[in-house]
Amino acid sequence: MSLRARLGAAAHDGELPRLGAGLSAVLRIEGAGDPIVLRLDEGRVQFAPGAPADIVLSAEAEDWARVLASPPPPRFQAFTALAIANPAFTLSGDPLVIARARAVLERLFELAVVTPVAPAPPAARDMGQIAGRYRRIAAPDGACDLYVEEAGAGRPVLFLHTAGADSRQYHGQLADTALARDWRMVAPDMPFHGRTMPPQTWQGEPYRLTGARYVGWCAAIIEQVIGGPAIVAGGSMGAALALLMAAERPDLVAGVIAIEPPFRSKGRRNPFQHHVGVHAGLHNAAYVRGLMSPTSPLDLRRRAAWIYSQGAPEIYGGDLGFYSDEFDGAAIAPRIDAGRTPVALLCGTYDYSATPEDGEKLAALIPGAVLRVMEGLGHFPMCEHPDLFRPHLAAALAHVAGGSDG
Repeated sequence: MSLRARLGAAAHDGELPRLGAGLSAVLRIEGAGDPIVLRLDEGRVQFAPGAPADIVLSAEAEDWARVLASPPPPRFQAFTALAIANPAFTLSGDPLVIARARAVLERLFELAVVTPVAPAPPAARDMGQIAGRYRRIAAPDGACDLYVEEAGAGRPVLFLHTAGADSRQYHGQLADTALARDWRMVAPDMPFHGRTMPPQTWQGEPYRLTGARYVGWCAAIIEQVIGGPAIVAGGSMGAALALLMAAERPDLVAGVIAIEPPFRSKGRRNPFQHHVGVHAGLHNAAYVRGLMSPTSPLDLRRRAAWIYSQGAPEIYGGDLGFYSDEFDGAAIAPRIDAGRTPVALLCGTYDYSATPEDGEKLAALIPGAVLRVMEGLGHFPMCEHPDLFRPHLAAALAHVAGGSDG
């Protein structure tokens, strides 16, 4: 089926009206045969030949063919991947209009990419084994009532969520009945995120996460909630923090599982992540939706993005102050002693924010670290496809616990 036919079928999609309320824009696609011109009004998609375009996306025919492949290669899987991570494509138009249309555009190209779900053995899960409650912690920037979810018994594993998200990203692991037999899994919503309110000292000033602030929070959690050293397993921003903790507080870290770790992720800033002219809930959810694998189940990808639609104003961008601006793997990685603190690096092939190449650079600077490249997974493997992610996590846990690295 041609790109024109796949986009034409989007007229019947039930999700687009929710994503496009109030939108009026025209998209022109060049290079995939005759120009394709689509009017995007209130989430309704209609062909509009000759209409003046607000947004133009262009590439050569062979590159559009890669978008239509099943599955497409990495960086060809989503609108935002094409727009910011693929030099074969050129995007033009008013940045404000593009930002307002991003949720519709991301879904539109999601519909154009037709590929089967990557098979994986299903794990037994019981959401009822997850217990959540508030724990009061004393952190360097003030007391905070931290929401924490826990499951299982055994060696403690601290799961750290990504920028702008919360601990729901780890429900696929917390609910895993086999994992719960061997591991005490602890997943907090960090201050300002999810169900955890800001520290009591916050006076409404702009939020910006720094490495020092993040280390202070995590040290408080390990000491006051877990009660002793823990394996720190973090995703993206949480992976960066896990590496920073291993460098600065190895006394509190029994091992590191860095899930989608960055080396230097300087391209994640976008002025419309916190902008009065753009619906952040729609924009930010779409901005991360393109980071996932097209072979992950659509319903799980949609749920992973849903978490981002619920973030408080500025928090996602404020987290990127640490993840995208401050963290430098070239400076942090050489300070880690993997002989004392075992390190596993897990990198999905569809992630263009923290790439497998980033993992290779980090592994080269941390002698003894184990790198696993996860074929067919994106930036949120723990929640976009937890069954496909499961053997990689199991191998990483075995490595940092002193067993086989799989």
